[in-house]
Amino acid sequence: MSRIFGQISQLGYVVRDVCGAMDHWIRNGVGPWFYIDRVKTDYFRHRGVDSAMQMSVAIANSGDLQIELIQQRNDAPSMYKEFLDAGREGLQHVAYWTKEYQALYDRALALGYVVGQEGCIGGELGRFAYLDTEHHPGTVIELSDVSGPKGALFEYVRKLAVDWDGSDPVRELG
Repeated sequence: MSRIFGQISQLGYVVRDVCGAMDHWIRNGVGPWFYIDRVKTDYFRHRGVDSAMQMSVAIANSGDLQIELIQQRNDAPSMYKEFLDAGREGLQHVAYWTKEYQALYDRALALGYVVGQEGCIGGELGRFAYLDTEHHPGTVIELSDVSGPKGALFEYVRKLAVDWDGSDPVRELG
């Protein structure tokens, strides 16, 4: 538990092959996976500049912890691309979910954190920000607004994982 951000809700992995990564987790009993081939962002900014970053994303739960797999699909600027360009693949961020996004975002900035990238998916209640905290691989902090439809989707994914019997391991969304 972070005294600043609360409980870690998600581990985010940046991978070169999202389908291969899902297969790995499925073999280890984690699923079902919810896959979006091309995530539509309302906007995406990298280091304060608009970016046309494109990505595929898959999510599943292991208990209350969500696993997110991200494969960037182009060479547009992003912290994902920076991570891969540094020769890394794997755990890139930990995410903290909040229904009080703006307050947590403002608090982080007041404490001296700097936004590395941010965007929005599915309207104003789908905002997210990645704080530039990677002093060691896998330590980027993501803040994610779960007060809207994204939060409902995340809860649905969590509930389905509880009694998952291994069938229908990948379910395409959008």
